Amino acid sequence: MTRMTSDLTSYAGQNVLVTGAFSGIGAAAADLIESRGGRVFRVDIQDIGKKDSKKIDMGSQESVTSVVKEILNEVGELHAVVNSAGIAGPTSINTEDVNWNDFQKVIQINLFGSIWLTQAVLPSMKAKKYGRIVHIESIAGKEGNPGMSPYNTSKSGLIGYVKGVAKEIATQGITINAVAPAVIRTPINETVSDEIQKYMVSRIPVGRLGEPFEVAELIAFAASKACSFTTGFTFDISGGRATY
Repeated sequence: MTRMTSDLTSYAGQNVLVTGAFSGIGAAAADLIESRGGRVFRVDIQDIGKKDSKKIDMGSQESVTSVVKEILNEVGELHAVVNSAGIAGPTSINTEDVNWNDFQKVIQINLFGSIWLTQAVLPSMKAKKYGRIVHIESIAGKEGNPGMSPYNTSKSGLIGYVKGVAKEIATQGITINAVAPAVIRTPINETVSDEIQKYMVSRIPVGRLGEPFEVAELIAFAASKACSFTTGFTFDISGGRATY
């Protein structure tokens, strides 16, 4: 393979879909990719009414499929997808005490939503023989956090899904990877109890929360042309908590 001399981190001429794009990690990633020349379609549970922003319900296969179809009908191709949508669900609750509807809701949004999104974008990417898919994971998917069994389950399931799909599409110019942050200063963590947050920060050797812009830099690499020989991998960004 001949080494390309152009800037592989540039998004000039690319269409990128970012879910969970109105706050936190998703917003930081969308802003960074846009600053590097990409046209970013920002989707979230609420539509803020700006150009290229759309409403999506990651807990509904119909909604996910419809939004992807709408964007593809408009621009013809999605070069990259960053999936940052998700919910924390119940926290500080022993698994036997978790209401099943609450458990199922977390799985449906965090895991099934990610699967539906991948299924919706892959046919177009296969036809173009190029694509980058990045799912935002969590350290909880690798190590588990006590009192958060629905969230742990959804994220560990997604790690396995990414590994398997990567092998299916490895020869088709498409990579699929995940990014697993430790606790980051985002709105999703406002729903996590102080007890759980203190526990999570205590496990981070750096000794602080991560910032969205730090995660965005890693996402921007994984969703770029530069990430051409890494697929099926879960990148850690955990302040040293996980190194595997």
